[in-house]
Amino acid sequence: MRVGLNLLHLVPGETGGSEIYARRLIPALMELERDVQPTLFVAHEAADVDWPRGAEVVRLPIRARSRVARVVAEQMLLPAAARRSNVDLLHNLFTTGPTLLGIPQVTTILDVIYKRFPKTHAGWRARGMNLLVPLAAKRSRRVLTLSRAAKEDIIRFLGVPADRVDVTYLGPGMRDDVEPVPEDELRQQLDLGTGPVVLTVSAKRPHKNLERLIDAFGRLSTEPVPVLVISGYSTPFEAELRQRAGERVRFAGWVDDATLEGLYRTAVCLVFPSLAEGFGLPVLEAMRRALPVVCSDATSLPEVAGDAAIYFEPTDTSAITASLERVLRDSQLRKQLSAAGQEQAKKFSWTETARATLQSYERALA
Repeated sequence: MRVGLNLLHLVPGETGGSEIYARRLIPALMELERDVQPTLFVAHEAADVDWPRGAEVVRLPIRARSRVARVVAEQMLLPAAARRSNVDLLHNLFTTGPTLLGIPQVTTILDVIYKRFPKTHAGWRARGMNLLVPLAAKRSRRVLTLSRAAKEDIIRFLGVPADRVDVTYLGPGMRDDVEPVPEDELRQQLDLGTGPVVLTVSAKRPHKNLERLIDAFGRLSTEPVPVLVISGYSTPFEAELRQRAGERVRFAGWVDDATLEGLYRTAVCLVFPSLAEGFGLPVLEAMRRALPVVCSDATSLPEVAGDAAIYFEPTDTSAITASLERVLRDSQLRKQLSAAGQEQAKKFSWTETARATLQSYERALA
């Protein structure tokens, strides 16, 4: 099977969880099914990525940092490139795809959070999402998404029939062989002091609910005094968050894998207050490392964490504070969450993601 993969939106180091999805899924597909011959359609920024051996890379003459350029390329250049490459099927991995293609296509719609929380995307980007995502869903034989909650949103907001939407859960985001930055070095680097560290891994976007988390953290009365580390790429909303944050909050920004691995190992718990997620990869990453999870009970997160987390209602600041205090004060509870999290994390793998994705391809070609 010759599969084209639409990666025109990928900018390495700047695309968040969607980059992890693309870079982990492709080798998993090739390992699971040797007959899969992938052709990767990329923009300038992703052409030199260390893609798996055996994958054909086709670079289109655009720069993905320009939203206008990549939309034009997706609609005008990609269809011809896909036909020249003789692919049997095109898989769009980043929520949008060509309107007029001429060959079967499937599209992964990572989420429709822009429908739930319009402030997440504004201006021309919002207009583009509202036009292009429903078109991609309509033109695709199958729609893939990352959780049952995301599937329900796609059915509700985009009107896609349930029998055309396939759920393909993710596997872990980080490799197992990452050498962590030592705790002492991290504490010095980020001015963490000697007390407990609470970690959240999140882009600074409205639906991530970081303003309530910062307020809730400021109300903690536990001793010793903890520090909150917020790791994740910056956005225009960060300035407002920094004004809100007190002296116990550290903004780490986008960090490399070694630093993030060190933060997961240094922290006493992960807190994830999001109002909506397509999946919630940091929760899975924390559980794999036996790091206790305190998280929102919204959308996909209970699917990922199962019985291995302490949940709170994300719009209730007092509930966030109470949940954090409960975990910070109770070492026995932390041990229970650690063990339960490691068991829960075993349910997710890229092999299973690839298997579900291949099944979706087969349905699309049937």
